[in-house]
This record gives sequence, C-alpha cells and structure tokens, in this order.
Amino acid sequence: MYSKTQVSAKEPLTHTPYNTYHDHSSFGNLVPYTQDAYTTLFLGDNTEVMNQLPKHHVDMVFADPPYNLQLGGDLYRPNHSKVDAVTDDWDQFDSFEAYDRFTRNWLKAVRRILKPDGTVWIIGSYHNIFRIGTILQDLGFWILNDIVWIKNNPMPNFKGTRFTNAHETMIWASRNPKSKYHFSYDSLKVFNEDKQMRSDWYIPICSGKERLRDEAKEKIHPTQKPKQLLYRILHASSKKNDLILDPFLGSGTTGAVAKELRRRFIGIDNCEKYVSASCQRIKQTQALSYSALEAYRNIKKTQPRIPFGSLVENKLLHSGTHIYDKHEQHAAIIQSDSSLNYNGYKGSIHKVGAYINNQQSCNGWAFWYYKNDRNELKPIEELREKMRHNLLCSS
Repeated sequence: MYSKTQVSAKEPLTHTPYNTYHDHSSFGNLVPYTQDAYTTLFLGDNTEVMNQLPKHHVDMVFADPPYNLQLGGDLYRPNHSKVDAVTDDWDQFDSFEAYDRFTRNWLKAVRRILKPDGTVWIIGSYHNIFRIGTILQDLGFWILNDIVWIKNNPMPNFKGTRFTNAHETMIWASRNPKSKYHFSYDSLKVFNEDKQMRSDWYIPICSGKERLRDEAKEKIHPTQKPKQLLYRILHASSKKNDLILDPFLGSGTTGAVAKELRRRFIGIDNCEKYVSASCQRIKQTQALSYSALEAYRNIKKTQPRIPFGSLVENKLLHSGTHIYDKHEQHAAIIQSDSSLNYNGYKGSIHKVGAYINNQQSCNGWAFWYYKNDRNELKPIEELREKMRHNLLCSS
C-alpha cells in the first residue's frame, strides 16, 4: 500500500469552467496527482492527506472503505470456475482490532475536515458496517438514516451454505445532532413519483459497459459502485458547487458523478492504478447544463403561511359579511374571531366547508368565494395570494 502523500502532478483534467473553484493554496505542502479548477485527486494515504487539508473544508463525504471480508480462500462456482472475489491486500487486516484502529483514524480525519452542517455517507456489508456504526457514534457523529441498497442482480451464494447476500448497508450521518444538514426532500419525492423516498433502494450492481476494465478485459476495481447509487446520494444531500470528498477513490464513480452534477471534488487513493483510471474516467465525463441542475422545490413550502384570520385582521374581508360557495347555494357569516357561522354551525373555513359537503375534510381556500366591490364572485384564495405577494415584496 502506498503511504506517500506527495507525488508529481500528472496531466491536468479538462473540465468545463465552473463558477466556484478550489483554493489550491489551501492544500499546503500537498502535491496533487492531478487537478483542475474543479477536481483534485491525491495519491497517498487518505488519513495523512485529509489531516493536511483545511479544517471544516468539505460539504459531503462518501466513503466506500475496505470491507474486511475475511475470505479464507478462493471461491469457485458449481462449474469449478473461479469467482473474481475481493482478495486485494487493501482488504486484509490482521484482526478486528486492527480494522477498528484503521476505521477510527480515517473517521477522525473526516470529522476534522467536514463542515459543521456537512454529512458523511459510508457503505459496507455485514462484515464491517456495524463496527463502523459504533465508531461513528463514539466519535460524536449523529446517524440520520441507514439505507439498504438492494441489488437487483446479486452474486449468488455458490456454496449454498448461507442466504444470498443481496444487499449492502449505507449509513448517512451528520457531524453532530444539531447540524443543519441539506436534504433534497422535494426533488427526491418527485424522483419517486410524488411519494416520499424510502430507505430501501433497488439498484443493480455495476455491470456491462459501466464496469471499468483494463486492456486484458479484467476489472480495474473489484467493488466498483454503480453510478445510479452515487447519483441518488449526491442529489439527496449536496447542492451544485458543494465540495464532495471520497477518501477511497477506487474506480472514481463519486468523482464522475460529482462532475456530471457540477459538484467540486477531492478524491484520495493509495493505489496509482485506481487514481489513474479515475482520472481518465472523470476526463471523459460531461457536466450537465446549469438549467438541467435546477432542483425542484415545493414552492408552497417556501411561501409565507397566511391563515384565514389574517385576511380579516387586514380588512381584506370583514366580520359580519358573507362568503359563499361557488354557486351561491350556501352562505356563511364571518365572525369576529375569523370563524364562520353557517346556520348555527360554527368552525373554520375548512370545517364548515366539510360540514356543507358532508365530508370529513375540505380545502376551504378552494371552496369559499367572496363578493368584490363590483359584486363579482371571487375565490378567497385570490386575497391570500395578494397578501402573500405584499409580504414578499416588503421583506
């Protein structure tokens, strides 16, 4: 494993210019493997590199650390062909204690460079994710969710001695319980066909043309993650121009998706083969247009809340006057406390509307109308929008 943190810079990446840039002077004595205005890759020990980056520097971290699979030997399929499993040196640890020390060291470095309102994502399997979760909490991180990545096309259990391992677990955590972290609730809901995004994600493993291979057609990295997974993660918890860091760069999926979504990116790995492959992959990635990156927001959530009583207080409607349904078949009197009186039945605009319609609920803003100075019937919603507009103009 490499331990150096300074190497000669390679050919710069060529990106489309962005509005926000790395302050390369903030890297101190670190010499990047390659860099441009938006992406910086380091070859070296990730803890050593992170400890030389500025404090509270990064908006979001995605980490795909060694799983410590503890494989006892080669795996074979029923036809006796060898399984291309993870047997690399970087996944070998002498003991659980050694793995815990390794995990604690890089997580301390992550905590140091993460902004107060930043978040970290860590992916793992049953071999390591529970140990990582314990250390996260011991260091003061606050776990927000665990996300289950359910693989549509998992590798089978060839020995037939256990369940097929068809998922991996991701922990999403903020730096502390009071962090005001970013979460793209509205755009994720639109993505999920107007339903809240759940914590079980069905995404196939990386395969086909997406899988990086060398000239011998061998996998460049054994645990390459699918772009779809990182695309969802970066959409969920980062914004355009945020600074994303991946301390286990691997095949460069995080960096490629960061460029596509116009996030700034720092990647670190101690294997030159991985850093070089990531560099080429990021070069070939095209950034989306700015117009394509405009995230959906639920505009109603960002607008001032205007209760019906505010219309009465501001004399847009008056106590003692009537409001009507659309066909003027029903009329209710506005009371001094902004409630309605409909033939002795009293309540809010919603409650009285539901009573008239013999329903459990009613949107009173859509049901009730008032008469203007020309005796024209107009929806009370127009008055609410008028008042909201005045509030926004005066703020």
